[in-house]
Amino acid sequence: MDDRSVVAAQIGREPRSRVEVAARCSLGLPVVTVVPPILDDRTPFPTTYWLGCPLAVRRISRLESSGAIAELDERVATDETFAARLEATHRRYVRDREAMIPPDHDGPAPIGGVGGSHGGVKCLHAHYADHAAGNDNPVGAWVAERIGTIACSIPCVVDDGTVVANPAWREPR
Repeated sequence: MDDRSVVAAQIGREPRSRVEVAARCSLGLPVVTVVPPILDDRTPFPTTYWLGCPLAVRRISRLESSGAIAELDERVATDETFAARLEATHRRYVRDREAMIPPDHDGPAPIGGVGGSHGGVKCLHAHYADHAAGNDNPVGAWVAERIGTIACSIPCVVDDGTVVANPAWREPR
């Protein structure tokens, strides 16, 4: 199975740019991809690391719906060390993303830090993807501790002539 087909099956649509894998699961499937700051249709895109793994997406969605973003925003407001680390993460993210913009690009460019944020915590999925791609991200590390190991016993996608979501896949407990 090629990475582009796997990612399309994971996210339920064709990717809007090339597919470059930044992290893989224990089964060798993409977990995180690198998205260029300017998509194929020239649309600016602020999220550099995109999470496709259905297991991670599901677990992080539960965290978000339980109020974790508000909890982390409170931590940013009260923990100076954590806030400084997060600010450094946003600056690094912007710097890395801007380095990927083609020098001849003359249109709109993405802005903001992780997930397009202008400070604080916006999207746990984007922070986790940044962390899983090997970057220092205190929010992503916090999320990783809470969602546990991303290890499935069966793949989330299968190739039955076409790569599709695996109907037998279930979230491991």
